[in-house]
This record gives sequence, structure tokens and C-alpha cells, in this order.
Amino acid sequence: MRTEKFDFVLPEHLIAQYPPEIRGSSRLLYAHDGSLEDCRFTDLLRFIRPNDVLVLNDTRVIKARLFGEKETGGKVEVLVERVLNEHEVLVQMRASKSPKAGARLMLCDVLPVEVLGREGEFFHLRFLNEEPVLDLLERYGRLPLPPYITHVAGDDDEQRYQTVFAREAGAVAAPTAGLHFDDAMLQALRDQGAALAYVTLHVGAGTFQPVRAENIHEHAMHSERYEIPQETVDAIAAARAAGGRVVSVGTTSLRALESAAASGELKAGSGETRIFITPGYRFNVVDVLLTNFHLPKSTLLMLVCAFGGMESMLAAYRHAVDKEYRFFSYGDAMLIERE
Repeated sequence: MRTEKFDFVLPEHLIAQYPPEIRGSSRLLYAHDGSLEDCRFTDLLRFIRPNDVLVLNDTRVIKARLFGEKETGGKVEVLVERVLNEHEVLVQMRASKSPKAGARLMLCDVLPVEVLGREGEFFHLRFLNEEPVLDLLERYGRLPLPPYITHVAGDDDEQRYQTVFAREAGAVAAPTAGLHFDDAMLQALRDQGAALAYVTLHVGAGTFQPVRAENIHEHAMHSERYEIPQETVDAIAAARAAGGRVVSVGTTSLRALESAAASGELKAGSGETRIFITPGYRFNVVDVLLTNFHLPKSTLLMLVCAFGGMESMLAAYRHAVDKEYRFFSYGDAMLIERE
């Protein structure tokens, strides 16, 4: 299947640069039974049934962007992709000349770092401070907004580019479908008989990379770490037994669930996933997907087409453009019932 089939024209003014003034005030496009319904996000309460279970990704975005210089004085920009342990990370790095293993960097004027080597496109760094690297990032780093957001992250972004249920630090991008929920909406869902369950998938910067191969199956997926608690497996089993559905809040939750059910049975535990879901994929867990609108030619748009039907989803995207929905991380949402 050719990548160009997943392209669409998106006017630049539809790329949301800021979140809505009030969390949860976005629009919602409901795709079901071959039809599209223009709604508000608060209408989600009408579509979620008693005994459904919503699965949310509780990853927390870290302040992963750092600036500094090499021993030679050359400037560097570092984006932490993954925290490996208390002192080591994998990063993307911008520099006029790539540093070699053994080189030293000074980040933010106070963080000495040693380059340990390279792992593919990433640099392996060791922070030489005694404090854990997550604490250092929280103090000195900057929030890494997506590349299509043009402003520098401010105080408002530090709150709004984070879900209200974020707790497991490690992502460099937000699980954006979760950004629409406030505490009142989560409680309202519980009050009407839905269950809430959590997975953790630490979103990497690769989520923003378009598929550049002409054939989608030639694309190499980035790897992400996930964890499925036993409580979530049990909640999904209970929902199924009661006739409820599994509603994935975001493509990240879906990828974690489907990765953990690769054998056909959902199992608790942690692991690495490179799962690439494209049309023709057989879903094992998820019945309904809540998601934002994704980039042209992206792996996430391909996932959505696999879930809701390729022609139906591309038609939904044309409808969203025509009706001027807001796109990407700070944009509007879409609720999709599986084809």
C-alpha cells in the first residue's frame, strides 16, 4: 500500500497552536455506522455506555529539551528521547558537528554530560551530576512542544500539554486525546457506570515523523516502552463479562493494549513495542477509539484508517477540514466505533 494514499490537504490555519481556553471545550466528530456527527467533547457522555471501560495513558511529559555547548564551544540542542536509568539517556542532538564517544558537553551551564556513543539516530549520554536525571530535567529542561507548534512553551503549556491524570514521567510528547479530560468529566463517566483503567506508554518523538517510504510496509517504526497493570487487564475482562466495550483514549493506549495482546490474549506486564497498525490489521482488544486528528502520511493516520475503515476515515478527514476542525495535539477530537 502506497504512502501517498494517506495524504490530504490541510490548511495551515487549522493547526491548533494553543489549547482551547477551557479544557474539554473542544469539538468532537463522532464516526459510527458509516455516518459522521458533529458534536462537542462533552457529548462523549452520551456515547459512553454503562459497563464500558475507558483506558487512559497515564504517562507524564518530561521537560526533555536542553541547550548547551561542546568543549569546543559549539552550540548543541538536546531532546531527550528516553531515560534509561538514573543517570543515562538517549537523545536526539542538533550540533554543527556530531560529538564522538568520550566527548563532554555542558548543558544549561550547570549539567556536565559525557557522550557514551550512538545507538542508531540517538546519542547515548551520561549525566555526571549525582541527582537523578528526571529531577535535573524537571529543574533545568524545557517542555518539548511538537514541531508544528510555533511558539516557545510557556507556563500555560506546562499545565495544558499534560493530562490531568499524568503520573508516570517519561514521555516527550503528550497522549493528546487525554488532554480533553478534566476531573469533572472523569467523575461524570464513573457516575454513569463506566470504569476507568490505565496503561503507560512513554510517547517518543518518533510519533511526529511522517512515513517517507513510498510503500508503507518499508517504514521502520520507532520503539516505545509500555506497561499494562494487572488491574487494567481485570477491568477489561469485567467490562467484557458485563457486555461493555473497551474504549481506548488515544492511539497510544491502543498501541499498548494491542501490543500486550499480540498472542490474542491481553496480558499484564511491560515491554517494548514497534507495532505498526495499518489497514488489514485484526484488532484483539479495542472496540472504540477516541483520538485527535493526525498528520498526513503519518503512522497514526494509518492506524485510524485500520480501525475505522480507510475510505470512511479519509472521508471523515475531508469533512473535518471542510468544517474547520482544529488539528493535531491542541486540536479537536474524534470518536470512532470500530468498523
